[in-house]
Amino acid sequence: MTRLLIMGPPGAGKGTQAVALAERINGAHVSTGDIFRANVAQETELGQAAKRYMDAGEYVPDEVTNAMVADRLAQDDAREAFLLDGYPRTLDQVAKLDQILADLDSGLDGVIALTVVEDELIGRLLERAKVSGRSDDTEEVIRHRQEVYRNETEPLLAVYRDRGLLIEVDGMGSPEEVGARIAEALSTRA
Repeated sequence: MTRLLIMGPPGAGKGTQAVALAERINGAHVSTGDIFRANVAQETELGQAAKRYMDAGEYVPDEVTNAMVADRLAQDDAREAFLLDGYPRTLDQVAKLDQILADLDSGLDGVIALTVVEDELIGRLLERAKVSGRSDDTEEVIRHRQEVYRNETEPLLAVYRDRGLLIEVDGMGSPEEVGARIAEALSTRA
């Protein structure tokens, strides 16, 4: 399995697991959050637009995100192996991703879904806010982001389950424990 998507609610540990997993599959780590934050830090036009949505706990509009992902997946380092982190987040983006991958003669091998209880998610994100100083991690915004995930992104799990691609992994515990569960789940699917 070398073309993967990792999903889970904000604070589930997707970013932490994605870095290690991309390295394990020797593929590109395609993180929309990282790309957005880099643009915010560089104060690009995209970054300024994205920051308004991110600070409110909303998703960046599809047309911006879709174009960015299509461009990134077409790059040489993502041709054979990649790990998508933070995309797709809506049913419309699933359809767009299907089109992007079809245009590249590619497809997904698996979708890893990290599951974590909401109280743990909120605690993790509040702690991350203290450590990193992220302006988008106030408790009010965190709770809103959880609701947005439940309403807009959680329905994607059913789509990938129906396609036989969903691999649910318990996201509770240390990063090492969760990483070991992911590795085990992938080895049994290979």
